[in-house]
Amino acid sequence: MTAAGPRRAVSMLAVALSTVVEWYDFTLCLYFAPTLSRVFFGQDDMALGKTLAGFAIAYLMRPFGAILFGLFGDRYGRRPTLLMSMAAMTLTMLCLALLPTYAQVGSVAGGALILMRCIMGFSVGGEYTAVVAYLFESAPLHRRGFVTSLAAAASEIGGLLAVGFCAVLARKLDVAQLDAWGWRLPFLFGGALAGVVWVARNAIMETPLFVGQPVGAPGAIRPLIYVLRNQARGVALGFAISALGSVTYYIGITYVPSFLATAGRGSEARALEFSSIAALVVIAVTPCFGWLSDLAGRKPVLLGLCLACVILPVPMFQLIAGGSTGAAMAGVAILAALGGGVSAVGATATAEQFSDAVRLTGLALGATTATALFGGAAPYVVQTLQRQTGFAGMPGVIIAAVAACVGLTLAAFLPHSRGSAARDQNNPA
Repeated sequence: MTAAGPRRAVSMLAVALSTVVEWYDFTLCLYFAPTLSRVFFGQDDMALGKTLAGFAIAYLMRPFGAILFGLFGDRYGRRPTLLMSMAAMTLTMLCLALLPTYAQVGSVAGGALILMRCIMGFSVGGEYTAVVAYLFESAPLHRRGFVTSLAAAASEIGGLLAVGFCAVLARKLDVAQLDAWGWRLPFLFGGALAGVVWVARNAIMETPLFVGQPVGAPGAIRPLIYVLRNQARGVALGFAISALGSVTYYIGITYVPSFLATAGRGSEARALEFSSIAALVVIAVTPCFGWLSDLAGRKPVLLGLCLACVILPVPMFQLIAGGSTGAAMAGVAILAALGGGVSAVGATATAEQFSDAVRLTGLALGATTATALFGGAAPYVVQTLQRQTGFAGMPGVIIAAVAACVGLTLAAFLPHSRGSAARDQNNPA
């Protein structure tokens, strides 16, 4: 069903590594938020809040981008979709690096920043689902879990690049230099990086499953209507799996620096250190969980991860808040392993729920919508609850509650699939 020649392997590698750009941008804006707030909103007491609110609004653009890019990709192919999304990301990062500041144009600067972030969110929405679909459709049947998981592993490389760049700039430049021109450098680098990826993507092949679709395949003409009418269960399962992936990642990994500050043992250096540990753990475990899902099946691995997410997060957050430095690092690593595992297996499991003709549209409706809802709001909700209750394990309680609900849903409705023993997922019932 799939070609496995050298060019196909190079194409899959080029597409998998492209998620470096997406997560570089996300992590960069996360750690650069204080600087960007000064540069684009001035010294207003609400500057940081305005910056974070703008990023939250931009995050909500992801489902819209995923749906529109998905409709295009299901009609015209994965390759042109990947080229379009990366071209948009490249131009947006370069434009952001050249924006005028608050000192130059006043409040217009803040609006321009939010506009660029919205365009980036729209582009990223179409990017990740297209990457997952491309890897899934290009991989050999018995290696789909392993190959598709590489998208999650590669994204963390982008996070490490962003963290490293921020650390170097913080060491080499003072606040005045950073605000004057230093903030532009990482965005220029990101634009150049995205441009290199776009050039590499020009050489990739179309996926064999898309090319092999029969003319007039069901759903090819109106993919959105077809998915809603015929594959609603797949949308619901994709939503559930991605909801778990979002809370384990955005609470169990991304929220940890804010959790350290809330718990009274945070510093910028400690946050960078813990974030780097988490990224390295995710890079290491995601291919392992992907391989395991090929061997044992997506369903049992996901159910095992759900059980672990019910049991482990509460004590891990308590360790991070009150344990020794070594214990806190262990807690960070275990939470990162859970988040990486769910992301690795969830990418393949969600892609398997849809037929070839409508896979991008299905992923957009289920997976991306859940990520926007649970990923964007989860850290804010958790911090609010933690401050109100004073309970250090509160973030773990949220993860456990979602994991329990998702686990029950998957146990009842998720079909079993495993590598070469899988049933034909290209046209699921």
